[in-house]
Amino acid sequence: MGLFNDRKKTQDGKTGVPVWFMRQAGRYHQHYQNIKKDSDFMTMCKTPQLACDITMGPIEEFHFDAAILFSDLLFPLEQMGLGLKYAPGPKLDKHLNSLDIVKNLSPLAPAKEFYHFQKEACELLKKALPQDRTLLGFVGAPWTLYTYGVDGGHAGNLIEPKKGLFDGRWEAFCDFLFENLLTEMDLQAQGGADAMCMFDTAAGECAFEEYRDYIIPQIKKITAEFKRRHPDVKIIYYSKLTHTRYLEAIEDDHIDVLGVDWRMDLPATLKQFGKDYMIQGNFDPALLHLPWENLEQKLKDWWQLMESSDAPLDRWICGLGHGVLQKTPEQNVFKTVQFIHENMKY
Repeated sequence: MGLFNDRKKTQDGKTGVPVWFMRQAGRYHQHYQNIKKDSDFMTMCKTPQLACDITMGPIEEFHFDAAILFSDLLFPLEQMGLGLKYAPGPKLDKHLNSLDIVKNLSPLAPAKEFYHFQKEACELLKKALPQDRTLLGFVGAPWTLYTYGVDGGHAGNLIEPKKGLFDGRWEAFCDFLFENLLTEMDLQAQGGADAMCMFDTAAGECAFEEYRDYIIPQIKKITAEFKRRHPDVKIIYYSKLTHTRYLEAIEDDHIDVLGVDWRMDLPATLKQFGKDYMIQGNFDPALLHLPWENLEQKLKDWWQLMESSDAPLDRWICGLGHGVLQKTPEQNVFKTVQFIHENMKY
C-alpha cells in the first residue's frame, strides 16, 4: 500500500489507511536485539547490510506500509568534528559553546564520502522491499541538530541554544550545515528513498516568534533546494510539541507531509491543513504499553472519532505522535498494525 497517491483498494472495495511508526526498527524489537548481540549501535548504522536487515525486520514481522532507514539523526554532528559516540546514549566530545567554535568547525570527511553508507543501505533496501512499500530516508532538522550540538540534547530550558539564536551561533551553524545536510539527503535519495523525513523533536521548545523568525527560514531553505534537486521525492516534516499556530506559520510548498504529535486534535488538523499537506500521526506511543484489551478499545475509539469527523482520510497517514518506546510489547505493535489494516478503511 502506498503512503501517498497510489493507495490501493482492499478486497471489500474500500481504501485502507497506510501506517508506519517512527522508531519501528529499534530497541523494543527482538530482531534488533539479536543483531545487537554481536555489534554496537554505530556499527549497525554504518554497516549497510546490518542497517538493511534491521530496517526490514518490522516490515517482515509487523507488515508496516513503509520502511524507514535504520540510522541516526546525529551523524551530521560527527561529520562536523564534534566527536559523537554512544555510551549508550549520544555523547559529544565538544559542544558549540561559542561562535568561535562554530566558525572553526572542520569536517571529518567530505559529506559525499561520510554519508555513503546511507546510500548503500538505501540501495539494499530498495532491492529487499516489496514494490508496494515506501522507503523513507531521514535526517535531523537544523534546530534539533543544533540543540544537540550546543547542549548535547534537547531536555530542559535550552538556555544556551536559545542564546545562540541572538549571538550568531545559530546562523553560523546553519551556514556550515546547509550543504552537508543536503548531501546526506541527496545520497539517501540517490539510493532510492521515496520520501525524506526531517525530524524536529526540539521544535516546540522554541517560543513561537523564534520558531517563525529563525527556524522556519532555515527549513524552507533546505526543502527548496532539496526539491530542486529531487522534485519527485516527498518531504515529511515532523515537529514535536508544536501546535496549530506553529503549523500555520510554516507555509512551505515543498513539504508534502506534516507529522504531528498526540497533543494535536487530529481531525481538526486534517480539516485545516489537509488541502496543503498530508498529515501523519498521532497515536500516543505510551498507549502501546496497555494490555491489549485496553489498547484495542483505544484504537476503536480513535477510529470512530476519525471516521465520524468528516476529515479527509485520504490525506492521513496513520502513525504515532513520536517513536515506539523502549520495552513496548512486540505483540501490541503487531496487533495494532493488524487492527489498522483490517479496520481503518474509508
